[in-house]
Amino acid sequence: MLELNYAQKIIDHSIALGADFSDIFVEKNIFNNISFTDNKVKNIQSGTDFGIGIRVIFGTKALYGHTNLTDLEELLRITTLLCQMDKKDSTSDQNINFSSPITQNIHTISNGLDADVPLEQKIKFLENLNTLTRKHKSISQVQLNSLQRHQQVEIFNSEGLHVNDHRHYARLATTAIAQDGAEQATGFYGPGAMAGWDFIAKLNSEEIAEKVAKQADTVLHADFSPAGKLPVVIDNAFGGVIFHEACGHSLETTSVQKKASVFHDKMGQKIANECVSATDDGTMENQWGSINFDDEGTPTQRTELIKDGILNSFLVDRVGELRTGYKRTGSGRKQSYKFAPASRMRNTFIEPGKIEKDEMIASIKHGIYAKNMGGGSVNPGTGEFNFSVAEGYLIENGKITKAIKGATLIGSGSDVLQKISMVGNNFAQAAGMCGSVSGAIPTNVGQPALKVDEILVGGRA
Repeated sequence: MLELNYAQKIIDHSIALGADFSDIFVEKNIFNNISFTDNKVKNIQSGTDFGIGIRVIFGTKALYGHTNLTDLEELLRITTLLCQMDKKDSTSDQNINFSSPITQNIHTISNGLDADVPLEQKIKFLENLNTLTRKHKSISQVQLNSLQRHQQVEIFNSEGLHVNDHRHYARLATTAIAQDGAEQATGFYGPGAMAGWDFIAKLNSEEIAEKVAKQADTVLHADFSPAGKLPVVIDNAFGGVIFHEACGHSLETTSVQKKASVFHDKMGQKIANECVSATDDGTMENQWGSINFDDEGTPTQRTELIKDGILNSFLVDRVGELRTGYKRTGSGRKQSYKFAPASRMRNTFIEPGKIEKDEMIASIKHGIYAKNMGGGSVNPGTGEFNFSVAEGYLIENGKITKAIKGATLIGSGSDVLQKISMVGNNFAQAAGMCGSVSGAIPTNVGQPALKVDEILVGGRA
């Protein structure tokens, strides 16, 4: 996408101005989004975005600029501006010669936007899902969104690296709204993958319709949650959002390097119950958060964050490596060419154990079963969080009884990790978008069902 001799001149220019390292990120992003609500297509958005980002590093200081132009003079001008404050005389007469390492593509893609299916076929799928969801009597509104993206990236750097990649993303977001008089409740399901349209086409529409309608109807007629310090079983898949938000961000060198993480000085120490092991894995085939290499050109990997309760690794990008000394983990990611890369999660999850979920439920006399988690907020520096329970149930005398609503889980990541006493065997993942200093990126969260012995539950009952 960028002429090779342009990349050579830009990087040679930055090194001549005294930069210790320089890289170029070129991106072409093609997207197609369909919004369906009120029984009809509401909006179709398609387009292409293109741009180039240039980064220079002096010591541990990184500077970044970007443009939509491919003109060499403009790219050299940006490079000069970035180096202006830190430039120094350089004895380097480097003439960069790029090599292109062979990168294995771990993803099989069918019907990406570069070989797309007809628009009518996509709309027909959404129409059918809408009809199936509306068959449930309490459902008053259905909102559907199909999202597809084809991101082409090219990366050059002053170490001679030159790599290319094609990343295909597909996601379906289904929201059902149940209504009884003035009362409303929602159900949501949003699977995604590094894949083409075939991923969406192969989803079971009847199961999705049943799932979101049942969730909305259950919450609509639920009683209000009790409050207080209670044992809680958090179910699999999107239940992993608590670990992602309250702990995962604190394991990124983005926060570790500033000592803005409660775990910054805990490497090799026990930070969780010994039944807890956690992983961030970018190598999982066709998973929503997977990549072949990160946005710095570093091959992705499987990173064991916590092993048997012991902190084993951080998530490290290039600048994080320079500032902390920890080795890069292929975790430098960003939303687009408009952002500098930072250490970010990929597919982040608590590893499965061997305990049946029913055994966890049976061990609780009075507590909460959080079947589906919702949104929340977290303080990255302390790991303190509050997350809503999208679908919850009361546990009484070892059995799940009535549905509850309005429950909020309140605590800190470091405290919750210590209070996990049982880890289930029903591991699953769920897709989401993660926001941080380098924008919003696709990430998976995941876990099996977990028993937390005690957590503060906010409720109205």
